[in-house]
Amino acid sequence: MKASLFVTCIVDQFYPKIGESTFGILNRLGIEVDFPKGQACCGQPMFNSGYWNDSKPLAKKFLQDFSDSEYIVLPSGSCAAMVSKFYAEILKDEDAALREWEQISPRIFELSDFIFNVLKIDDLNQFVTPNSPSGVLKIAYHQACHALRELNILNQPLTLLGSLSNVELVNFDQEDVCCGFGGTFSVKFPEISGAMLSDKIHALRNSKAEILTSVDSSCLMHIRGGIEKAGDKIKVMHFAEILHDRLG
Repeated sequence: MKASLFVTCIVDQFYPKIGESTFGILNRLGIEVDFPKGQACCGQPMFNSGYWNDSKPLAKKFLQDFSDSEYIVLPSGSCAAMVSKFYAEILKDEDAALREWEQISPRIFELSDFIFNVLKIDDLNQFVTPNSPSGVLKIAYHQACHALRELNILNQPLTLLGSLSNVELVNFDQEDVCCGFGGTFSVKFPEISGAMLSDKIHALRNSKAEILTSVDSSCLMHIRGGIEKAGDKIKVMHFAEILHDRLG
């Protein structure tokens, strides 16, 4: 089986280790991975700000870059939702491009969803190497909004993380509540965003978790900033980074 990696802007520019971890995990699971080098932004920042026409060229470029891909895998729930759901709105007046998107969209998956629902893997212990860390980490999972509400990604990452013997999942209040990032929302409404973030961090602090994870690097970037500002010691790692680390 082959899959193309769409790495997303935030991963490319700020957290390349997430992309490397995603590549490594897919290889470990027997997937032949390619990386179309000409890929660009999915257009989500413009789309969410109301500039739909400005995001259209990027949607068409995505279709061009990934037209021959067997599967397209993203380490991001929000970007996966953009290309697999919201392109329908952007391209609704472009008949040829819309038809092409309709052919591609069923092959687009966020990483945990791909592992769970395409590869049909729900237990990762068979892929753990002798070099994997033996200590058990207490991990809390943040339900990122786009992944949860647009892609119905709920049990996929939790099942995969929970299947590992060196991971203990920790529940916390507000785990399914928005962290307050919302792209440009956090810039336009910083007071509201900051209050939402403060509530999230308070709940995390009470959970006694050692690590917070999610399937969206944008949420994690926002929460990490709040944690560091508050002086808390909770470490923040993307879902892909944790799998790559824990599998060894």
